[in-house]
Amino acid sequence: MSSPISVPSVALPAAVILALICVPSAINGQSAADDSGVRIGVSVGGVGTMGLVLEFFDGNRSLDLTLGTWAFQDLSLSIAVKQYFGAKAARPFVGAGLWLVAAKPSDGRLGLAAVLRAPVGVDWNLASAHSLGASLNVSRALWVRRTDPEDELPLTGRWVPLPGIYYRFEPS
Repeated sequence: MSSPISVPSVALPAAVILALICVPSAINGQSAADDSGVRIGVSVGGVGTMGLVLEFFDGNRSLDLTLGTWAFQDLSLSIAVKQYFGAKAARPFVGAGLWLVAAKPSDGRLGLAAVLRAPVGVDWNLASAHSLGASLNVSRALWVRRTDPEDELPLTGRWVPLPGIYYRFEPS
């Protein structure tokens, strides 16, 4: 069986990320965008080799949902809150969220994982409704049920950076 969650090792990075998200962009001397809406898109890397993205945004904050896969034998679902900074075409962001993964190989049992995810990156507004972005998803496994029932290796407790890029479109 995998080891339980180590609260002190997860709590500090999670608290730092949440504090960054809660800092109003007014501290930077820049006003938040007055728009809100939805962006849809595709991603490569990050929480899957490829994925579909749905982002609900309100000003400089957003809720990001990603449905992805690594090898078409697994399914990933990620939800993250993000805070964008600035009002220029290239806006940096930080976030925090949870990433759930399920995999069912043909010769094993259903594997499951819960992963803490902290995306850090930049979003470029190319045109009024089109954006490209790059992120580094700093991730740490919280719990794993491996596909091999004999594999009871403990979690390493390491933070793993997973780079990704995306394209998003805001429908009118």
